[in-house]
Formats: sequence, C-alpha cells, structure tokens
Amino acid sequence: MAAVDKYNVESAEILANSALHLPITQAAPIYEQLLTIFPTAAKYWRQYVEAQMGVNNDDATKQIFSRCLLNCLHVPLWRCYIRFIRKVNDRKGVEGQEETRKAFDFMLSYVGADIASGPVWMEYIAFLKSMPAANTQEETQRMTAVRKAYQKAVVTPTHHIEQLWRDYENFENSVSRQLAKGLLSEYQPKYNSARAVYRELKKYVDEIDWNMLAIPPTDSCKDQMQWVAWKRLLAFEKGNPQRIDGASKKRIIFSYEQCLMYLYHYPDIWYDYATWQAKSGSMDAAVKVFQRALKALPESEMLKYAYAELEESHGSLQSAKKLYESLLGDAAETTTLAHIQFIRFLRRNEGVEAARKYFLDARKSPSCTYHVYVAYALMAFCLDKDPKVAHNVFEAGLKQFMHEPVYILEYADFLSCLNDDRNIRALFERALSSLPQEESIEVWKRFTQFEKTYGDLASMLKVEQRRKEALSGTSEEGASALETSLLDLISRYSFKDLWPCSSKDLDHLSRQEWLSKNIGKKVDKSALSNGSAMTDKSTSAPSGVSTASLEVLRPDTSQMVIYDPRQHHGTTVPSNTTTAILAASNLSNPMATVVGAASNPLSNPTVSMVDGVSSNAFDEVLKATPPSLSAFLAGLPSIEGPAPNVDIVLSICLQNDYPTVQTKKATSLPSQRTAGPAPSTSDLSGSSKSHPIPSNSSFRPRDRQLGKRKDQERQEEEESTTVQSQPLQRDAFRIRQMQKARGGSASQTGSVSYGSALSGDLSGSTC
Repeated sequence: MAAVDKYNVESAEILANSALHLPITQAAPIYEQLLTIFPTAAKYWRQYVEAQMGVNNDDATKQIFSRCLLNCLHVPLWRCYIRFIRKVNDRKGVEGQEETRKAFDFMLSYVGADIASGPVWMEYIAFLKSMPAANTQEETQRMTAVRKAYQKAVVTPTHHIEQLWRDYENFENSVSRQLAKGLLSEYQPKYNSARAVYRELKKYVDEIDWNMLAIPPTDSCKDQMQWVAWKRLLAFEKGNPQRIDGASKKRIIFSYEQCLMYLYHYPDIWYDYATWQAKSGSMDAAVKVFQRALKALPESEMLKYAYAELEESHGSLQSAKKLYESLLGDAAETTTLAHIQFIRFLRRNEGVEAARKYFLDARKSPSCTYHVYVAYALMAFCLDKDPKVAHNVFEAGLKQFMHEPVYILEYADFLSCLNDDRNIRALFERALSSLPQEESIEVWKRFTQFEKTYGDLASMLKVEQRRKEALSGTSEEGASALETSLLDLISRYSFKDLWPCSSKDLDHLSRQEWLSKNIGKKVDKSALSNGSAMTDKSTSAPSGVSTASLEVLRPDTSQMVIYDPRQHHGTTVPSNTTTAILAASNLSNPMATVVGAASNPLSNPTVSMVDGVSSNAFDEVLKATPPSLSAFLAGLPSIEGPAPNVDIVLSICLQNDYPTVQTKKATSLPSQRTAGPAPSTSDLSGSSKSHPIPSNSSFRPRDRQLGKRKDQERQEEEESTTVQSQPLQRDAFRIRQMQKARGGSASQTGSVSYGSALSGDLSGSTC
C-alpha cells in the first residue's frame, strides 16, 4: 500500500480477502505487510495462523502465536491456539494431556475474564472431565479440578454464566447431594453478583465494534463514538462492585489490553493505562506500558515527557535523563522546547552549574530561538535569585533577537520587575529604531501603555503622538490617523476593566470613528447597521483600550428573510405594496414598521414548485375558506416578524363590516340574530360556550350587527370539521384587548362581568 494509504481500511480488507485464495507462500508476504501496519488486528493474525495450520506448518504456526497472543486478547484467536495445542498433543498420551491442561490454564489466565469466554470455560471443563483416572486418588483429583474450574467460571461475567451455573448445580448434585447443598449455598451469592455485573457490562460491550482496525485518531463520528464506548467501559470496570479473589484489578488490566488492540494509536489511552498502573503501586508494570507506548508511537513527545516524569518522580534520574537526551535528537522544530525542558531538568536534579553549562552549549545550536534565552534568564532570576545573570542573558539575546517583538516585550517585563523604568524606555527606543514599521505595532502599544501607567502627562501625550505618526503609514486613512479622538482619552483614563464611560458610549464612539474614516468612501447601508462590527481593529481604538466591545459581530438585518413554512426550494414570494403604508405609519411596535414581504398570501397567491411539480393546494384552501374569514384575512396588513401588532388586528376587526353567509338556520330565525349571544372569549379559546344577552332598547344596531356576525361564525364553526374546531391556546393579553375594544358598547347598556382571564370565559350581562 502507498504511504498516503497506509491505514486505508478498505484496501487492507481487499488484501486480506485476496490472501485467502492464494497459496501460503504467496499469502505470507501479504499477511506480513498487513500485520506490520495493523499489529493488533486479531482477525488478520488468526487468518494468517490458520493458513499455516492448513498446510501443517507447525514451526511457523508456533512462531506466529508467539508474536501475537500476548498482544491480542481475542477469544477466537486463543481458541485457535488451543486447537493447535490439542492437535499437537493428542498423540502424546498422558504427557500430552498435561501439556494441553497447562495450555488451557495459560489461555484462561489471559482471556478467561472476557465476556465471550463462556465457551472456553465449557471446553476446559469438558476436557477435565475427559481425562482418565486410573485410581480413586486420580478420580478425586479430577473432580477437584472440575469443581475449581466451575467455581471460577460461575463468578466470571460471561454470556454463558447462567448455563455454567446450571451445569455446576448438576455436577455437584451428581457427586453428592448433601455436599452440594453447602457448596451451592456458598457460591450462590457470588454467582448472583457476577450475573448482575454481566447485565451491566453487556450494555457497554454491545457498543464496541470488535472488528475495528487500529488506525490513528480521526475526526470521523464512528472513531469518536468508539473512543467514548471504550472510555465508558473502562470507567465501569474501575468502578466494578465485584470484588472476588482480587479479580477487579485483573479485569481492569484485561480491559485496558483489549482497548489498546483497537485504540493502539491513541496516546491518551496509553497514558491512562500507565498512570493507573503507577497509582495502583505497580511501577514496573507502568514502566513496561510506557515502553510499549513509545514503541507504538515513537514520535509522541507527550508520552516521552510523561515517561520521563514517571522515572524522575520515582528517583530513576538516569533513565529520565536518557529520555530527555532522546528528545534533543528529534526534529528541529521540537529541539527548542527540548532544550528548555532539559535545562529545567538539570536545574532540578543537578544544580545551577549543570543548567548553566548546558545553556551555554544550547545557545550555540543553529536551531536555538529566543525562547531558550527567556526561559534561562527567568530561571536565573526567579530560582537562583540572581538578577544580574538574568540581565546579562537578556542583553546577550538582544544582540541576536532584536528583530523579535515578543523578545523585546519579555525583556521589558523583566525590567519592569526590577523597577528599572530608565532602561525600559531605553529598550523601547532601541527596539523601535530597528524594527520594521509593520512589526512594531505591539511594541508601540506596550510603550504607550507603560507611559500611561507610569509616565507624566507630557511623556504620555508625546509617546502617543509619536505612535500615531509612526503607524500612520500602515493604514489607509493616512493623515486622519493623526487626529486626536475621544477614544484616546478613554484609553488614557481606563484601568483594566474599569472605564470612564459606558459600553454603549464606547460602541457609539467606535462607530463614529469608523464613519469618520470612511467619509470619502461610498458607505454601504448594511455596514452602517452593523455598527462596530465594521470598525478597523488595528486603528479604531488606541493603545490600552480593550477591543472586546469593538469586535462584537452583529448580523446584517437588512439581509434577513422572513421564514415562511410554505416556501420550498424554487418558491418565491412576491413583495406586497401594503408594507410601504405600514412602514410610513408611526406605530409603537418597531417590528410592525419593518418591510414585510410574503405576509399577505391572499393578495399574491403563488404556485409553489416542489421537485418540479406544481401545486394548487393553496388555491384549494382559499376556495374552502368561509367568506367572512377570507374577508378578514384579506384586510390584514403586511407585517414582518413572528407575530403582528395585536392592537392593529383588533382595530381592523372593529372598523370593518365582514359579509355574512345566509344559512337556513339564519334565515329561519331572524329574531334570534338580533338577540344573539354577546361576544365571548370562547371565539379565541375554541370554547363552545355562549352567554346570551337579553334584548334591550339600548342595544345599538352596531352591536346587533356584531351579534349577527358572531352568531353566523359560530354556526360555521360548529359545522366545520377542520382544525378550527380544535381548542386554541388561551392568550390572556389578547382576551383583555378584545374586552377593552368591545367595552365601549357594553358600557352603554350596562356592566360587563369578566370571567377568569386564564379560563378564557367572558360573561356579559346587562343591567
């Protein structure tokens, strides 16, 4: 496989499948190639070893097993191993049976804790039962061995734990019912605990892909989910309540080893495993894990530092020193950090002189950067309490790194700790005289900030003006950058997060400054609405002013489109001319003054196109809409936003006479229309309640007309089977608005008694 496709899973599967149909002499190089890239792929090892077993190549088979078994704790691979052992030893009689028994014990010590190891335990027990017994003593030994195997199996969480328990019960009862009662009662609680653990464990195991190949971490969802699944399984094993014969630690080790078969290239898994071993008191095991980790990931600096830290923390200084020296031989881009960490290591463990000696050697390296000078100078200043040495180191570095603004700032910070304001000013002047204009911005910023904090007013203003003159050529506004603004004053009189103005004032000033810089340009309307989002970050605020509030990005509202669920791909909704009238009216709700296209579907019905097929469903809805409802919808103004202005909708309802449909019920009972029910909030809430109002001479024709309309609409509502028959949400605010709108007519005839706003019931009574 090519280098770029080294971990290509699809290519690996194709190669493995092709090897199945080739002679072993041709297939062996393919398997070796695959296993070099995927050394923990148990399925490839098994396929390789079965190919060797198929041609009775016992020596090659043994060699393959010796390479893979301890690193691939995979039950099918180990069962393949036990088949090979039994095949080899079947013809050796008693001696061969003993070798096979030892092979079973060896296998169970590694994979006996696997949740899929139930068949292995059954095969082992069946093998023990099949062993011949020449006398009573051997029979007793055989029964004892079978009993011990059962007792280990029934306390191991496996898929076959219940079957194993039933077999164990039958075994004990077949030997001695009296003895079985005591033994079974002793192991019953342990079995119940293991079965409970199995049920919990199965939830985590089912999430794992056991056919996954070990590849480096990727951003794919599958890989990330597998990492999460393994982390959850490891966390469960660490918190496993089962504590039987110290099996908990063994199970955790087994889980980590299995995890590394699939997350072989994940440094965090190696690190977690090693640190867990160290915390458990197994230092030798932790060292071995780190050694394996560096073999798997030889280029991982993180693991090398972690390994060195472990060795140093336990007094193995020579081993730690060798690890640091190996880091010094790595790529050029990592040697700077390696130099710094090695100097610190020597200072911690071998003293000041050893660190100084190595620094003198490191500074001669062509890959040495200013970081080494800064690190050693600060170490001498803070740890050795020697400011003179630190000052000399900074001065020596200045000769080589005068072009590095960051180094200048680090040196300035050091001088600030010494309260050496004279040398700080001298350093800034030296640096600014040699740095290119585009690289001096941060140094000018720090210089002005220093003068604003510690200088007098004259020096403060002078440095600020010099900064503007020096940086005026880096911006397009040119001479306008030299002008003094109120932002400069804010910068001078602010401290950390304390400002002499509000955030609103600061945003306003930033917008004004941006406008002043673009007076001669054609300013886009959307840019004005964005305000401070268009502010030039490099020149909008002077040194010392935080640009946090100036960098807030605001959406361009002029480009927003109202969401309409009727629209699909290929559908356009034309604008409505009524929006201009609404925008001209001075309404209290600002959302109502926004231009609103696509708000009145009745005035501009469109045919939507979905997947190239026209649909006239909207026209059909209009035809089925009652005339009064159609007239009401047609009279609504165009609005933009999630909800219209309630006052406008109510005023339209009260100022228009909607047509009524003459139904049989309405024409047959004309007198009832004049004395129909009063307006009720049931029209809003969907309630079918009505509250009759008795006839009264003071009941105006306007009220009678309203009663006719509401009566007619109620009849249509009762006859309709559409969604209008479903109860609507009860809006207390809209109920009160409706009551206020109709309170004028009701107050002339008597008093209006309102029900609960939450219940939506309005009871109108006239006195």
